[in-house]
Amino acid sequence: MKFNSKYLPIIIGATFALGTVVGSLMNAPADDQLLAKNYSKTKLNKLIDFINNEYVDSINTDSIVNLTVDNILSKLDPHSVYIPPSEQAEVAESMKGDFVGIGINFYMYKDSVAIIKPIENGPSAKAGLKSGDRILFAGKTKLYGRKLPSDSLFSKLKGLQGSEIELTVFRKSEQKKLKFKVKRDVIPIKSVDASLLIGNNVGYIKINRFAETTFNEFKTGLTRLKQKGIQSLVIDLRDNGGGYMEEAIAIADEFLEDKQLIVFTKSKNGSIDKTFATKAGSFETGKVYVLINENSASASEILAGAIQDNDRGTIVGRRSFGKGLVQREMDFNDGSAVRLTVARYYTPTGRSIQKPYKKGNEDYFKESESRIATGELYAKDSIKVADSLKFKTPKGKIVYGGGGIVPDVFVPMEAEHGNENVGYLLQTGIVGHFVFEELDKNRNAFEGDNFNTFLAKMKNSDVYFKKFKNYILMTGLDLKLDKTKALVNRHITAEFARQLFGELYYYDVILKDDAMIKTILNPKK
Repeated sequence: MKFNSKYLPIIIGATFALGTVVGSLMNAPADDQLLAKNYSKTKLNKLIDFINNEYVDSINTDSIVNLTVDNILSKLDPHSVYIPPSEQAEVAESMKGDFVGIGINFYMYKDSVAIIKPIENGPSAKAGLKSGDRILFAGKTKLYGRKLPSDSLFSKLKGLQGSEIELTVFRKSEQKKLKFKVKRDVIPIKSVDASLLIGNNVGYIKINRFAETTFNEFKTGLTRLKQKGIQSLVIDLRDNGGGYMEEAIAIADEFLEDKQLIVFTKSKNGSIDKTFATKAGSFETGKVYVLINENSASASEILAGAIQDNDRGTIVGRRSFGKGLVQREMDFNDGSAVRLTVARYYTPTGRSIQKPYKKGNEDYFKESESRIATGELYAKDSIKVADSLKFKTPKGKIVYGGGGIVPDVFVPMEAEHGNENVGYLLQTGIVGHFVFEELDKNRNAFEGDNFNTFLAKMKNSDVYFKKFKNYILMTGLDLKLDKTKALVNRHITAEFARQLFGELYYYDVILKDDAMIKTILNPKK
């Protein structure tokens, strides 16, 4: 992602990584006695040496350098950031799309590692572990009765592919301890959550981020849906904060004709790099809908912008986040990295959708919150657009730059005005934890149910809604759940479906009354 003064941050980054010359940029006076191996030390380097060699107390100078790096980057733009070694490995793993482990979804429930659900066909599922099992020991390492951070737990359960680990678990349903030998294997981290039919000849694909494997996952899902005869496709980019722009570009190419412009970038020195569609598109004629909301950003906006500006499909939802900067990741020797803004990107009509950030990072990231106050999340007329940033698509449709993608078809938030926090709460993990704890009390309550029986049982009862209300009150939150009862019930039912039957059943429930999906399947005439 980028900054007007492009080379300055690059030089600063190189200084921290390699100790190269910065000279007057850092206002460092020349000192012949400190020259070594043809490298000049900057004022910062000197200060660190002074602290190491002369300061009265022992100080971890690495932490000082990290703070300095953070401070420098905070003066650039909101998306130029430093990633410490402790976080970089996890970030890289997530974007790579897989890791080697035992294949479980878990969380710390009270004082133990509780398995929410073993990953289907993963090592733990094959070994016989079940939902609700508590992992007591990994090898000889005790995991219960301790406040272990997630990264420590992951390190105990990860290892080399093919390596074996013995897990001691407590199975509540049988009231006994059991031992399992689990052979670690590659576990995919999916960036495409679901690909399924949602109506007559209408396909649906949900993308949660753009990682290294996203295009391949998407193409697999699209191919499967085409075999089922879809004529329309819904691409769900809601709450997708972005990732690798190359993956978004590859997906856009599936829908655009040869030589249609997908996106172009412009660097500080004015060089422009244009990316065009190829002949390889496999869905160039069917209807396309793209779902976005206020948390759809970066690569999501590149894909939505390419579809909108080429008059290829319909953008449905609410105005997207507004991130039009391109970052490049630069690694340091200690395992950390800096993600530096190096260019701006523009949609095919030439618009930048980057929102202003001159008032500082805090104001920038809270801008989405201000949309509640302005009423923008409930009425398209409340979206502020500047006539000076008006652009026109090839078919004459007016689109705007200056802060996100404005949808062609506006759909307000489902939680009513003044009760937005309920909607945001339902997107967190709290519903999943609540459902797990309810199942943990009595898994036999759903024993033998098929999906339709389960749906009927949930539809005819308010038991779990009332329990969830109490659960939320116990956390100290005071929310008006009764005003959004239908929405809350849908999320609770969907989460039960996920934990009992699998991921696709979650979407079967959650999409049935989804406002954006209903707008597409039942358009107003």
